[in-house]
Amino acid sequence: MSATERAIASTEAHSAHNYHPLPVVVATADGAWMTDVEGRRFLDMLAGYSALNFGHGNRRLIDAAKAQLERVTLTSRAFHHDRFADFCTQLAELCGMEMVLPMNTGAEAVETAVKTARKWGYQVKGVPPGQAKIVVAANNFHGRTTTIVSFSTDQEARADFGPYTPGFEIVPYGDLTALQAACSANTVAVLLEPIQGEAGVLVPPAGYLAGVRELTRERNVLFIADEIQSGLGRTGRTFACEHEGVVPDMYVLGKALGGGVVPVSAVVSSSEVLGVYRPGEHGSTFGGNPLACAVALEVVAMLRTGELQQRASELGDHLHHELGLLVGGGAVDAVSGRGLWAGVDIAPSHGTGREISEKLMDRGVLVKDTHGSTIRIAPPLVIGKEDLDWGLDRLREVLAGA
Repeated sequence: MSATERAIASTEAHSAHNYHPLPVVVATADGAWMTDVEGRRFLDMLAGYSALNFGHGNRRLIDAAKAQLERVTLTSRAFHHDRFADFCTQLAELCGMEMVLPMNTGAEAVETAVKTARKWGYQVKGVPPGQAKIVVAANNFHGRTTTIVSFSTDQEARADFGPYTPGFEIVPYGDLTALQAACSANTVAVLLEPIQGEAGVLVPPAGYLAGVRELTRERNVLFIADEIQSGLGRTGRTFACEHEGVVPDMYVLGKALGGGVVPVSAVVSSSEVLGVYRPGEHGSTFGGNPLACAVALEVVAMLRTGELQQRASELGDHLHHELGLLVGGGAVDAVSGRGLWAGVDIAPSHGTGREISEKLMDRGVLVKDTHGSTIRIAPPLVIGKEDLDWGLDRLREVLAGA
């Protein structure tokens, strides 16, 4: 039995089967490349679902983490620490906002956004107690907690986890008319992904986000943008909302905020919105810990220059041009996405997304399927053009049956 087979067998025996990973066992990684336990190299074209926007082992982020490890890693929020104020200040400035509420995981940040919107609705908007409503989009993915799956339309994520949390209304993604009809006097927020990742990297119709912004402002409703996957450079802008010149009332951030080093998430908004909290009403022992703040501060510093956003824009244009050439040839039905982020819909005659992913793995490229027929492509923003083209060549080979 090989080292790979031993590791997978042990995983199957002792780990809950809540994932269906590709049969590769990674041992080391650097930049856009990973090496498995048997010394085989693979081009990472998934980047941890955008958690690794800055690549594996990014020197600036590793050095920031190492330096902080020697000082202090956790105080809890019972005390102040010397990295917290800078983190909150600089992240708020990057977002063009005023206040930050740090958490750890993306799902925690979404839960925090939900709680914040409800509390704002009761205390500021004047919604009757217990009547707050949040409008969300069909085919969303915001996490997997009990409350979040309560407003999911993915039965695989939702089934057998009831009873479900009330207070949510689901409308079709990209449909402003349906959204307008769903907003009532008790609506406190509209929660959306500017680009739906898990649904297949779906970009909404042009003008949709701007329309959401106008509608929510007219109705005194918070516009919450879940930029956990789409934000922090992935689409060629710091935030995907920027492509329509939109600034929401609240950003929900995660994944790349921790640089692929530690889990870091945050809700970023105005003082009017986040100012509704008082001590004891919400918290997290690890949220905003010194190690997390040190890494996230370096992430913010890297994004402030705009270089990575420009790189994602230029390489993204190249990626989408090359993928667009595959449409109409019989193997690819459609391509969607923006920047260094794409969903490729495989024609059923050429196999499932899982089968294409496995064939790419055999050729040294790692992607992942979603919704049966789609593969997601989201390499680290630091990937070289030559490496990106090498990965695209492997995709062409697989689709051609070579």
